[in-house]
Amino acid sequence: MRLNEVDFGVARPIDGYGPSFFRVAGTVWDGAVAVLPSGVALWSGYDDPAPLVAAAPDIDILFVGTGAETAHPPPGFRAALEAAGIAVEAMATPAACRTYNVLLGEGRRVGAALLTVG
Repeated sequence: MRLNEVDFGVARPIDGYGPSFFRVAGTVWDGAVAVLPSGVALWSGYDDPAPLVAAAPDIDILFVGTGAETAHPPPGFRAALEAAGIAVEAMATPAACRTYNVLLGEGRRVGAALLTVG
Protein backbone atom coordinates (compact mmCIF):
# COMPACT_ATOMS: atom_id res chain seq x y z
CA MET A 1 0.00 0.00 0.00
CA ARG A 2 1.27 3.45 -0.84
CA LEU A 3 0.66 6.32 1.58
CA ASN A 4 0.70 9.89 0.39
CA GLU A 5 1.34 12.94 2.50
CA VAL A 6 -1.54 15.42 2.37
CA ASP A 7 -0.69 18.82 0.92
CA PHE A 8 -2.89 21.39 2.61
CA GLY A 9 -1.58 24.27 0.47
CA VAL A 10 -2.33 27.55 2.26
CA ALA A 11 -4.99 25.95 4.48
CA ARG A 12 -4.34 25.56 8.21
CA PRO A 13 -4.41 21.97 9.50
CA ILE A 14 -4.73 21.18 13.18
CA ASP A 15 -1.40 19.58 14.04
CA GLY A 16 -2.18 18.65 17.63
CA TYR A 17 -3.81 19.54 20.92
CA GLY A 18 -3.37 19.11 24.64
CA PRO A 19 -5.35 19.78 27.80
CA SER A 20 -5.38 23.56 27.27
CA PHE A 21 -3.83 24.27 23.86
CA PHE A 22 -3.99 23.64 20.12
CA ARG A 23 -1.21 23.58 17.54
CA VAL A 24 -2.52 24.85 14.22
CA ALA A 25 -0.25 25.05 11.18
CA GLY A 26 2.78 24.92 13.48
CA THR A 27 1.66 27.68 15.87
CA VAL A 28 0.59 26.95 19.45
CA TRP A 29 -2.57 28.63 20.75
CA ASP A 30 -3.45 28.57 24.45
CA GLY A 31 -7.19 28.19 24.99
CA ALA A 32 -10.19 27.75 22.72
CA VAL A 33 -9.65 28.60 19.04
CA ALA A 34 -11.55 29.32 15.85
CA VAL A 35 -9.83 27.85 12.79
CA LEU A 36 -11.27 29.52 9.71
CA PRO A 37 -10.16 30.11 6.11
CA SER A 38 -9.36 33.72 7.07
CA GLY A 39 -7.05 32.65 9.89
CA VAL A 40 -6.80 31.29 13.40
CA ALA A 41 -7.82 33.24 16.48
CA LEU A 42 -8.60 32.68 20.13
CA TRP A 43 -12.31 32.07 20.58
CA SER A 44 -14.41 33.07 23.59
CA GLY A 45 -16.75 30.10 23.30
CA TYR A 46 -20.47 29.76 22.76
CA ASP A 47 -21.17 33.38 23.75
CA ASP A 48 -19.08 34.54 20.76
CA PRO A 49 -20.63 33.33 17.48
CA ALA A 50 -19.78 36.59 15.63
CA PRO A 51 -16.39 35.56 14.14
CA LEU A 52 -17.90 32.26 13.02
CA VAL A 53 -20.94 33.92 11.44
CA ALA A 54 -18.59 36.36 9.67
CA ALA A 55 -16.90 33.36 8.01
CA ALA A 56 -20.19 32.14 6.51
CA PRO A 57 -19.31 33.15 2.92
CA ASP A 58 -16.16 30.98 3.11
CA ILE A 59 -17.35 27.82 4.85
CA ASP A 60 -20.11 25.28 4.36
CA ILE A 61 -19.65 23.33 7.58
CA LEU A 62 -18.33 24.20 11.01
CA PHE A 63 -17.04 21.50 13.34
CA VAL A 64 -17.64 22.47 16.94
CA GLY A 65 -15.32 20.71 19.36
CA THR A 66 -17.23 20.54 22.63
CA GLY A 67 -14.32 19.48 24.85
CA ALA A 68 -13.41 16.01 26.05
CA GLU A 69 -16.97 14.73 25.61
CA THR A 70 -19.64 15.32 23.00
CA ALA A 71 -22.22 17.87 24.15
CA HIS A 72 -24.96 19.92 22.53
CA PRO A 73 -24.03 23.56 21.88
CA PRO A 74 -26.57 26.06 23.25
CA PRO A 75 -29.60 26.42 20.97
CA GLY A 76 -29.00 30.15 20.40
CA PHE A 77 -25.43 29.50 19.28
CA ARG A 78 -26.50 26.84 16.79
CA ALA A 79 -29.40 28.99 15.56
CA ALA A 80 -27.10 31.96 14.86
CA LEU A 81 -24.78 29.80 12.74
CA GLU A 82 -27.55 28.02 10.88
CA ALA A 83 -29.28 31.36 10.14
CA ALA A 84 -26.03 32.41 8.45
CA GLY A 85 -26.14 29.28 6.27
CA ILE A 86 -23.48 27.30 8.16
CA ALA A 87 -24.06 23.61 8.85
CA VAL A 88 -23.00 22.79 12.42
CA GLU A 89 -21.54 19.45 13.51
CA ALA A 90 -20.86 19.19 17.23
CA MET A 91 -18.58 16.44 18.51
CA ALA A 92 -15.85 15.87 21.08
CA THR A 93 -12.85 18.08 20.32
CA PRO A 94 -10.48 15.24 19.31
CA ALA A 95 -13.01 13.96 16.75
CA ALA A 96 -13.66 17.51 15.51
CA CYS A 97 -9.92 18.04 14.91
CA ARG A 98 -9.59 14.80 12.96
CA THR A 99 -12.72 15.34 10.90
CA TYR A 100 -11.76 18.94 10.12
CA ASN A 101 -8.35 17.78 8.83
CA VAL A 102 -9.84 15.04 6.66
CA LEU A 103 -12.28 17.39 4.96
CA LEU A 104 -9.66 20.14 4.71
CA GLY A 105 -7.39 17.66 2.93
CA GLU A 106 -10.21 16.99 0.46
CA GLY A 107 -10.37 20.71 -0.32
CA ARG A 108 -13.73 21.23 1.40
CA ARG A 109 -14.85 24.62 2.76
CA VAL A 110 -14.62 23.90 6.49
CA GLY A 111 -14.02 25.67 9.76
CA ALA A 112 -13.59 24.59 13.37
CA ALA A 113 -14.51 26.17 16.68
CA LEU A 114 -12.71 24.20 19.37
CA LEU A 115 -13.01 24.14 23.15
CA THR A 116 -10.07 22.65 25.02
CA VAL A 117 -10.19 19.08 26.30
CA GLY A 118 -8.80 19.82 29.77
